[in-house]
Amino acid sequence: MTVKKLNIPPYLSALSIMLFIIVLVFFLIIGKSLLIPLFLGGFFAILFTPLSNLMEKVKFPRALSSFVSLLLMTMLVGGLISFIIANVATFTKDFDDVSGKFGQYAEQVDTWTKNNLQTDYEIRKKVNTEYLKNILVENSSSISDFALKTVGSLSGIVLIPVFMFFFLLYRDHLTKMMIMIYRDRDPVLVKMRITSLTKVIQHYIVGVGKVMVILAILYIIAYSILGIKHAIFFAVLGAVLNIIPYVGPFIGILLPVLYSFLTKDSLFYPVAVLVSYQIIQMLEGNFLTPKIVGGNVNLNAFITFIGLLIGGTIWGVAGMVLVIPTMAILREIFDLSEETKPFAFLMGEEKSNETEKPTKKDENSE
Repeated sequence: MTVKKLNIPPYLSALSIMLFIIVLVFFLIIGKSLLIPLFLGGFFAILFTPLSNLMEKVKFPRALSSFVSLLLMTMLVGGLISFIIANVATFTKDFDDVSGKFGQYAEQVDTWTKNNLQTDYEIRKKVNTEYLKNILVENSSSISDFALKTVGSLSGIVLIPVFMFFFLLYRDHLTKMMIMIYRDRDPVLVKMRITSLTKVIQHYIVGVGKVMVILAILYIIAYSILGIKHAIFFAVLGAVLNIIPYVGPFIGILLPVLYSFLTKDSLFYPVAVLVSYQIIQMLEGNFLTPKIVGGNVNLNAFITFIGLLIGGTIWGVAGMVLVIPTMAILREIFDLSEETKPFAFLMGEEKSNETEKPTKKDENSE
């Protein structure tokens, strides 16, 4: 008995897709406090899966291997957050002379306008230095709340390790569920695709981690040579923010440039910080990331940019961090089915012209 396919008019298909997108975005916004910890826990679980597998090969129970991986992740993330908070406490003390610095710059601007424009705007009298100082202190203090705002709430921070533990504990169960969903495909093939997808995400996260460490070392060297205080803090913060494409590097350079501008006596230091940062960014973009991270996620630049905008709009900083590996996972899932392969093609990089050239065998056959 043949099953008749239901022919849906194109305009109804487009309308159903638009309705699905609206419902999905609404669901992502409403479930933000639960979904962000769920996604972060999943990515941490993927990252620590090789460690759990290694411990289980030497007869560790799965529950114990999952707990050890969870403990290690908590120590690493907790150490990073503690480092940021501890540095912020001393960071704000350097703003004692900000008022005088602003007054000095305002007076220089007034002198220049008076000599060149024959007009005295009296900016030195209009600058509320105490107000500006309070803004700087408050904003620098908010850096310590970065992790909390990224996750969304305190309960989210608690849920991340819980989700990570359960993902590690039931990872084989989740694999079997995916095989059941794609029951019309070869189970061995589906399992191989899931394994390869996991490895792609692992290589991406590990590669990004290696790039962050190298960047932090280069920033520390550059800032230390220039004599910038809190060089380690600025270097680590800039390296961590680098995981957010396009936006992260801009934020990462903003703080050290402003800090050197307000605490140093010459404009040479903020300019030198900016130049050194750009040189390191060129090294990262042209050498470090292509060699270490490579094309693991295989997403084209346009889709990446759109994803960053959507992720930032819906989930803020967390969305911008999570959107790249999430889209890589979706691309691999779309590639499993013939019906969704066009979406995988849309998200992926275009093949180079060399791979599309016909071979000699094809030319002879023609």
